[in-house]
Amino acid sequence: MDAKQRLALISENLAEFLNPEIIENILAEGRDPKIYWGTATTGKPHAGYFVPAVKIAQYLAAGCDVTVLLADIHGFLDNLKAPLELVENRAKYYEFIIKATLESVGVNTEKLRFVLGSSYQKSPEYCMDVYRLSSLVSEHDAKKAGAEVVKQTSNAPLSGLLYPILQVLDEQHLDCDAQFGGVDQRKLFTAAKEWLPKIGYRQRAHLMNPMVPGLQGSKMSSSDEDSKIDLLDAPEVVTKKVRKAEAVPQKVEGNGMLALAEFVLLPVSALKGGKKELKIERPDGQEPLVYTSVQQMNEDYQNDVLTPQLLKHAISTGLNDLIKPIREAFEANKEWQDVALKAYPPPPKKVKKVKDKGSRYPGAPPAAAKNGDATAPAEEKKGEELPIRQ
Repeated sequence: MDAKQRLALISENLAEFLNPEIIENILAEGRDPKIYWGTATTGKPHAGYFVPAVKIAQYLAAGCDVTVLLADIHGFLDNLKAPLELVENRAKYYEFIIKATLESVGVNTEKLRFVLGSSYQKSPEYCMDVYRLSSLVSEHDAKKAGAEVVKQTSNAPLSGLLYPILQVLDEQHLDCDAQFGGVDQRKLFTAAKEWLPKIGYRQRAHLMNPMVPGLQGSKMSSSDEDSKIDLLDAPEVVTKKVRKAEAVPQKVEGNGMLALAEFVLLPVSALKGGKKELKIERPDGQEPLVYTSVQQMNEDYQNDVLTPQLLKHAISTGLNDLIKPIREAFEANKEWQDVALKAYPPPPKKVKKVKDKGSRYPGAPPAAAKNGDATAPAEEKKGEELPIRQ
């Protein structure tokens, strides 16, 4: 694979590529670009994680060195999305499920480097860089950089301002040439280009994948149960969620089902079988629809040749095929199961309180007397007369 082919594979299906000349120069010199992808260890990863998983597989196929950052401290800083007592186990859970997800799309995880954020983000050198950058970045700029990533509230904690500063510094301390993430991180990536040179560090390239729409049209999110498919969902659950997903007939824009086909199923088929192909079965003995490009698929969808029902059946089948090995890996791994319970403990059961409705009307007997309680005073028992003393 020559430099041009490697760049094409690195760039495929990206929403945006900032400073591509940095990667182009590295490839021209015959070196392997160093790329890092970070994920805050908060809610359970969902099917949207297949999108970065596919890109990571492509980066490895292009000969890149890839680091996966399990950003445990970031998870805590983001408005306490991951409380300190859960952070350690959530980071372990993320490593288990991300490895299984990458393996399900054909990645050899031995080539990957997994790094825990807290393993270096508490070092004296890193902390000093945090202080240095904090003295140069305004509150306004820090808020702007994290606007699409950090939870915004009217009285946000200071930790939310530290979040983008740490993510920018990770580029230097992980010794990467490029950072990869979702297009929702664009403001943070452009801040990194501006901030790092202020403390004497070089600019990096930034690669952004599109955000896959959720099942109900918005972004697929760990915090919104109705928008996502969990990576451990049972086959019937996946099928039911996909069947209920929003997919307006003949409308391509914002269609989560078409996005999953474009950014997950088609590229996975190329990684596993050597060529892009998605076969969609049709009823009544009709020839299946076979797609090798998303352009063909979109055109057929707009013309109602490919209907939402046919598309959803293909999506649920494809996702179940990818999720199956992840679920099997989980079921065969007792350590992972134990970590899952500690990382995401079930909510405490609510104890139903019996409401004391009172007597309902003045002068009514108390509950004990009403129920014939022998301990109730005789004069309070309904229907009984006090004996007349002779």
